[in-house]
Amino acid sequence: NWQDANAYIAWLNRQAASQQHTGDSGHYRLPSEAEWEYAARSGTSAGRWWGALIGSANADCDGCGSQWDLVSTAPVGRFRPNAFGIFDVLGNVWQWTEDCWNDTYIGSPINGSAWSTGECGKHPVRGGSWTNRPWVLRSTSRTNPDEDKRSNYIGFRVVKELEGR
Repeated sequence: NWQDANAYIAWLNRQAASQQHTGDSGHYRLPSEAEWEYAARSGTSAGRWWGALIGSANADCDGCGSQWDLVSTAPVGRFRPNAFGIFDVLGNVWQWTEDCWNDTYIGSPINGSAWSTGECGKHPVRGGSWTNRPWVLRSTSRTNPDEDKRSNYIGFRVVKELEGR
């Protein structure tokens, strides 16, 4: 769930702080919705970074043409990465974002940061999962589970902030 994802990130930040001599001084966190979508699109304007059509074996979903379709999550990195080198952005598991849930983007932060107002007991998940039909797997797809929702079709992706940026 969202709370567990943040607990893992807090642990990861403590590990990084205790090992500063290794040069790992960045801060880890969940991405904002805006960051997630920017990364998912990877410079494209299509609903999927590989194009408008779902194609075959580009992702894991119910009808995506992979061996894991509607069976289970796929091992990480089994599909080619997007133009930014990011694997498994669409399908496999919905991914938690930091933002509080808002029905629309009206009034959202213009700098890409997470939205800290709205329905903060719910947080957007993005990208669709192995249980969804192909039409759900789009960079704009989002839904709003409660932050304590646990499921084998929801996961998370960690962002590392770079120093001096």
